[in-house]
Amino acid sequence: MDREELKRYLPHREPMLLVDSSEVVAEGKVVSTYTIPEDAYFVQGHFPGNPIVPGVILCEIMAQGSVLLFKDKLAGRLGLYAGLNKVRFKRQVHPGETVEVRSSMSSSHEPLISVEAKAYVNDELCCSGMLSFMLTEYK
Repeated sequence: MDREELKRYLPHREPMLLVDSSEVVAEGKVVSTYTIPEDAYFVQGHFPGNPIVPGVILCEIMAQGSVLLFKDKLAGRLGLYAGLNKVRFKRQVHPGETVEVRSSMSSSHEPLISVEAKAYVNDELCCSGMLSFMLTEYK
């Protein structure tokens, strides 16, 4: 799926839409990508002369990149963060790099959903964690 198709499942819009493409690669497994724009708002001032994607933005990229795992449960609902566990940052990410998120369903006990996500740049792990979502009514 490209960005326009993903907008059917993600309420995010530019500049907060942080997924370029996403696809289900196996039952309960999704791979998504996002190329960090050179002029991304979140690297301006973080840090001058050495722009680095903030860790919280990497977590958001992983969350948005995981949405296809539970897209069928989103009709009229929104998946909001309920928790971040065991998050680890292993490598800096810079503008111009492409982040590949590999996500798998950990558990689904509605309204709670847990996902294991790992973000890579050039097959090098940069961030990982367990992401929990609460399905809520979308107004």
